[in-house]
Amino acid sequence: MKIIDLRSDTVTQPSTAMREAMSCAAVGDDVYGEDPTVNALQDYAAELTGKEAALFVPSGTMGNLLALLAHCQRGDEYIVGQQAHCYKFEGGGAAVLGSIQPQPLDNQSDGTLDLAAIRAAIKADDPHFAQTRLVCLENTHNGKILPLDYQAHVAQLCREQGLSLHLDGARVCNAAAVQGVELKQIARYYDSLSICLSKGLGAPLGSVLTGSSDFIKRALRWRKMCGGGMRQAGIVAAGGLFALRDQRQRLSEDHYHAEQLAAGLATIDELCVEPVHSNMVFVQCPSEQMQPLKTYLHQQGILVDGHLSLRLVTHLDIDDCDIKRVLQAVGNFFTNG
Repeated sequence: MKIIDLRSDTVTQPSTAMREAMSCAAVGDDVYGEDPTVNALQDYAAELTGKEAALFVPSGTMGNLLALLAHCQRGDEYIVGQQAHCYKFEGGGAAVLGSIQPQPLDNQSDGTLDLAAIRAAIKADDPHFAQTRLVCLENTHNGKILPLDYQAHVAQLCREQGLSLHLDGARVCNAAAVQGVELKQIARYYDSLSICLSKGLGAPLGSVLTGSSDFIKRALRWRKMCGGGMRQAGIVAAGGLFALRDQRQRLSEDHYHAEQLAAGLATIDELCVEPVHSNMVFVQCPSEQMQPLKTYLHQQGILVDGHLSLRLVTHLDIDDCDIKRVLQAVGNFFTNG
């Protein structure tokens, strides 16, 4: 029986074509800057985002950390969402490794940060305060997509205040697919942008960080210091290059499957399904039935995640038959449970 894994889009398996690209990749020593496949990936990522340069890193956590370290000095501050990944779920790296103070703000229901709240959080030039240097946004945020005009307004605010703007774009390719725009139309608002290759894009590992040449030069120094300098990394970079070139266009399939899943679950009286924006479905379930439902689905070969609510994430290893099987299993639980 096929295991249907809806816990995250990080669980994807590389396709046969991707594995072939990786097995044939030309390699060199990337610490010397001599791996041709890494260089090709970095050049392609820079071109896609309209930036001067890019840097291949082992993980999205490292990509965001390098951005914070490259933008800020010890004792500086960055403004970020209370639920943002680079603040809440990345081990406090900016504070621990960079002595950079976070200033978290509540995320609004659509994933944005209130413009007035951002402005109010910017510290005066006063020795009592950490110096505000950076604003970080996340797109998508819990599957929600930041409006283009909102991002433009935040960018304008940052320019007025002399701040840099970074995007945790782990799933920004999903956002671009939904909005029907090229990546550079989103990236133009930001001084730096990270893209995760191992989520919806389906590579085995890695992220790319893009920005100006000077910014990437600083990030490269931090990557070495953080242990992210890899040698013949072209083998894994080839997977990332294949993902960016050949698997961005299919993300709309994941969004379609999420919509189908949400529509089916919404017919079950015991469940409350939130509107779907990209490839994530959030479902409110009676608390006393949450764990029994997860256990039952696991017994049926269906893996789901969530605590206060269920989070179901569609990806390239999920097809129409899988969606039907999940809906049937959930329906059986509430009918026969």
